[in-house]
Amino acid sequence: MFGLFKNDPVKKLRKQYDAKLAQAQQAQRNGDIKGFADLSAEADAIWKKLQPLEKEQRSK
Repeated sequence: MFGLFKNDPVKKLRKQYDAKLAQAQQAQRNGDIKGFADLSAEADAIWKKLQPLEKEQRSK
């Protein structure tokens, strides 16, 4: 019952990752290559945190 109110860190990181990718794509479309590179690096850092959590969640 109380698990209903728990925050899911995988969902939170996935949402942040998707948002960073969208921002990076928009920067690339606008011609902001440096911004694209920075946002892509941030998305990659989030991805590296997300991968082990998703693997752990799948194994349960």
